[in-house]
Amino acid sequence: MKCSALWTALFICLYGAVETCSVKKLSNNTGRFANATLVRLNEFLSAGYKKGVRPVRDWRQSTTVAIDLMVYAILNVDEKNQVLTTYVWYRQQWTDEFLVWDPEKFDDVEQISIPTANIWVPDILINEFVDVGKSPDIPYVYVGHTGLVRNYKPIQVVTACSLNIYNFPYDVQKCSLTFQSWLHTTKDINITLMRTPEEVMNDKSVFMNQGEWELLHVLSVYNEFSIDNDDYYAEMKFHVVIRRRPLFYTVNLLLPSIFLMVMDIVGFYLPPDSGERVSFKITLLLGYSVFLIIVSDTLPATAIGTPLIGVYFVVCMALLVISLTESVLIVRLVHKQDLQSRVPQWVKHLVLEKITMLLCIRNKKFCSNLTQGSDLPQYKENNMNTAVHCNHHSCEGPKDPERNIGLGLSIRDSGSPVMDGILREITTIRQFMEKKNESREIAKEWLQVGYVLDILLFRVYLLTVLAYSITLGTLWSVWQNV
Repeated sequence: MKCSALWTALFICLYGAVETCSVKKLSNNTGRFANATLVRLNEFLSAGYKKGVRPVRDWRQSTTVAIDLMVYAILNVDEKNQVLTTYVWYRQQWTDEFLVWDPEKFDDVEQISIPTANIWVPDILINEFVDVGKSPDIPYVYVGHTGLVRNYKPIQVVTACSLNIYNFPYDVQKCSLTFQSWLHTTKDINITLMRTPEEVMNDKSVFMNQGEWELLHVLSVYNEFSIDNDDYYAEMKFHVVIRRRPLFYTVNLLLPSIFLMVMDIVGFYLPPDSGERVSFKITLLLGYSVFLIIVSDTLPATAIGTPLIGVYFVVCMALLVISLTESVLIVRLVHKQDLQSRVPQWVKHLVLEKITMLLCIRNKKFCSNLTQGSDLPQYKENNMNTAVHCNHHSCEGPKDPERNIGLGLSIRDSGSPVMDGILREITTIRQFMEKKNESREIAKEWLQVGYVLDILLFRVYLLTVLAYSITLGTLWSVWQNV
């Protein structure tokens, strides 16, 4: 018994002597590294270190890796390829049980930076990675005397993200960055947060807030999942929620379109019987087509959907086409009345009575322009009737002899060829004037119908545009305030 105790004491003394000798051997550096504490500490930590083995003394104990994420900038949002490019500050720390020392033996050094390639590093990756980002290479990590390893580095993250552009330019995007160990299960590596979820969510201290996108918050969720119901993997998912600033797109896309639609509505105040309205609306339609060609590169495009603003532009284009079609039909209705028959009675009853009463329109104001210019033919016809009265057998002038002189005719023989020719000419003139008056009456009726239909279609068009604009404005206001 005494012999075994003696051998134990001797072994402890020899072990302490060997350890003291090894430390002294490490400290016996000569030349420029003489008395260099960090060199001695680095050699002490590197002696016998196995970076290919998980740094725990008890293999049953898992290594807990605490991670943190801070968004620095939103570099690019590619809607067509569904890719988000961000620049983040990523931090992770874990305890390495093989990197422990006594600060008193090394001039009170409590932490040291050593190359990352020389120690064990967890294989934590981002699941959504689709490309290698242009991230600066940080070759060192900080190691504390308790074995706490801190690996801090910036990363340019190019990740796949399901982008919803329907609400463009008032859209809010939610993209996920999922950190997990690609190989190790929760028995070997577990993941946790360095800070509380509330601190991660509200931290915008390093975010560059002058770009197109605004960072709303970063949500963090811990989850464990299993593929084969046997091995479980830990993951930490960060939901980056960003919102687009719509001012640029409102000024350059929405306002020009609204101005063109307002000018189209103003064009209805041109008289429908003039050709300027049709040319004016054709010019607006061509201008809107050029506008759509210019903004086509600005609108985001995906293979699965179209933003609502694209639908808005298409509907505005359709409204301009409908407006032009209405103007062409009305102009065609009030012109070329000589080729048209009289207005049907049902049209008169429906348009000139029912619709005018519904729209509170007075018919008299449509006839004022038609009576102008018709006095001269009427005056000639009245003078002709007062100058010559024709019967079947004779034509006799007025009883006043002086008026006979005005005619320049000497009526002597009622059956002469000269008087028969004059009678035929006067009859032709009367028939022509009667046909002219009838055509003028037909034109007046069709013009009245055209004016009433033009006002009716204008009001329907105006109500459609207003309802469409109010609906879109309400939707975009709701989306912006969500």
